[in-house]
Amino acid sequence: MRKNTTVDVIEEFAKKRERAKALQEARILEIHAAIPDTADIDSKTELKSLEILSAVMSGEDADEVIEKVRKETALLRKKRDELLVKNGYEADYTDIRFECPECGDTGFKGMDMCSCLKKALANAMLEDSGLSNLVKTQSFKSFSLDFYEGKARVFAEKNFNVLKDFAENFENYKGKNFILMGDTGLGKTHLSTSVAKVVIDKGFKVAYDSASDIMADFEAEHFKDTVSAEELRKRYMETDLLIIDDLGCEMITQFTVTCVYNLINSRLSEGLSTIINTNLSQNELREKYADRITSRIFGEYRPLLFLGRDIRQQKLK
Repeated sequence: MRKNTTVDVIEEFAKKRERAKALQEARILEIHAAIPDTADIDSKTELKSLEILSAVMSGEDADEVIEKVRKETALLRKKRDELLVKNGYEADYTDIRFECPECGDTGFKGMDMCSCLKKALANAMLEDSGLSNLVKTQSFKSFSLDFYEGKARVFAEKNFNVLKDFAENFENYKGKNFILMGDTGLGKTHLSTSVAKVVIDKGFKVAYDSASDIMADFEAEHFKDTVSAEELRKRYMETDLLIIDDLGCEMITQFTVTCVYNLINSRLSEGLSTIINTNLSQNELREKYADRITSRIFGEYRPLLFLGRDIRQQKLK
């Protein structure tokens, strides 16, 4: 589990800047060895900056000195560029080369976050969410109503519109919850994945796991001490959107029932959104879980029913 996605990405940006500087220094050393006159020019250029400092310290007219140094530095740069080109190099061969020229790999343009950092954060959160493979093929754009007929199509279209609106306006709907119900292969995972991708792109944290895997994590923390309570809290209790897939398919024990209740109740208390996918009907859920769980679900979650024929089977035919 990723402990702090933002910190990890910022640290990677700092490493990118250091790599860019190291490559620049290596190219400079290469040029100095291949064309010794460039080393002399670089030394003279460095001394020019000291002239400005000296002028400021001595009280001279700094503007006049700056203009003089600027012209002399430009001439030195021109001579250096000519030497590089004459020896088969590009004139800018020793310039520092950042992956993002707009922000110099800092991730920021002034006080604003650069698009490259936004993209890196979204990708990291997508990887951390457990959805990196699913979103390659599942999105609102790729969702098709062609696999539904009659009443099933009416329900599917309504579900699509409701969840798309929820995702696109997530910042206004935080705390809203859904339970997607219906047989396997009817689009529940596709639409919940689509929601997650949009919400992540907005910069919110999302976690997507099957109920079985979530319970396995809680069991590992409680019985084996291989997962920390802090990791569980950050991933499942504090994430902006939690998607629980296949609720009801996990092994039902007193421990898992308690975990499900604590998870659902904690997120409701904190006003954090949750989407539950299940192949079970309302009655089947009531048979598996205590009333304190099902009453919370059916009282606080908006049910979205999926009908029709298994889309995977339709595609195979």
